[in-house]
Formats: sequence, structure tokens, C-alpha cells
Amino acid sequence: MTVTNVIHVLRATLLREIALGMRQKGEVLTPLVFFVVVASLFPLGVGPESALLQRMAPGVLWVSALLAAMLSLQRMFATDYADGSLEQMVLSATPLGLLVLTKAVAHFLLSGLPLVLMAPVLGLQFGLDGRSLGLLMLSLLLGTPTLSLIGSIGAALTLGVRGAGVLLSLLILPLYIPVLIFGAGAVEADAAGLGTGGHLSLLAALLVLSLFFSPLATSAALKISLE
Repeated sequence: MTVTNVIHVLRATLLREIALGMRQKGEVLTPLVFFVVVASLFPLGVGPESALLQRMAPGVLWVSALLAAMLSLQRMFATDYADGSLEQMVLSATPLGLLVLTKAVAHFLLSGLPLVLMAPVLGLQFGLDGRSLGLLMLSLLLGTPTLSLIGSIGAALTLGVRGAGVLLSLLILPLYIPVLIFGAGAVEADAAGLGTGGHLSLLAALLVLSLFFSPLATSAALKISLE
């Protein structure tokens, strides 16, 4: 299969995933609404003390984004598994790892990118300044694709399993912890007057590692789930 054909297939797969997601509005709106509701409840519950809100903002927003991104993970391969197209993906001449990577990119565009764009609006509730809001967006922009890539492994391992949602959470939450620590830590370090380069570099490194290893691990997990 030529490179041109592979690119054409991947482009068609990405457009198909985005089109399916846009038809099912709940897949796009549910994580976003969850993110907004959870992040907005904390200022109401904690109170109006600005110093406390600014101190807790990075952790609250990052945890909310992480949990919101998990909501649609279970459906990443479920539709393809149900209609039989997943078997065709495995048997396709196009490398399965590239197809998996394309589906993870589509998941980020539908579930992760809206969270990144909404984060500054929610950050205003916590009294974050412009620099902190920009850094929050940058950390989420580096971190949420990693969440989608790591989540694809869990989604593949739990495919067709009863109670997959709970099992998926147990599998991937420990893997999400480094992303959460470095993502929230970047904003906290900036607020404390420390350098943020280390945190952002580690987030970028996690993203590169996920881009390389996650498609391979997810491909293997899909083949196991289909046997």
C-alpha cells in the first residue's frame, strides 16, 4: 500500500470519526458540560477567598479535565466493535497502529480540545491572571492528547467486557497521574515564581512517548480483545 493511499485512508478515518461524533452531540457535549459543572461547583463550595481559589485552581481544573476526558473513552472502539468494522480495521492493509492513532486524534479533537478552549473561562472564576490562564491552556494542550492516547489502551483492553467503565477507570487512572502532576504543577510553579520549563518539558516528553508506544499497545490489545 502506497504512502498516498495510507494518507488518504487515515484522512477518511479522521473525517469519519469527527462526523460520527458531531452527529452524536452527547459525545461532545457530555465531557464539556461535566467539566464546566465540576469546575464551577468548587468556587461555590469553598467560598470567595481569592488566595485560596487561586491556589487550588490548577489542581481543580486539571482533575476536572482529566475526569471529563475519561467519559467518552469507553465509546472509542465500541461502535466499531458492535458493527463489525473493527475486524476490517485489523485486517486492513493500512497499519493498525496508524488507524488507532487517528482515532485517538479524533477523540482529542472532540473531547480534549473543547476542554482546552473552555479552561480559561473557568479559570476566571478562580481569579487566575492572564499569564496563568495561558499557561493552563498550554499545559492542557500538551496533556489532553496524552490522556486520549493512554486512554485508548484501556478502551481496547476493556472492549466487550461487562462493567467496562469501572474497569477502564481502574486501569488508566494510575497512568494518568504523571500527566496530572506535571500539568497542574506547571501552573502552580509559575504562581510560586519558579520556572515552568521542567514541567512543560516532561509533559511534552510524555506526549512523545505516548505517540510512539500507545498505538502499538492499543493495537495489541485490540487483537487480544477480538480473539
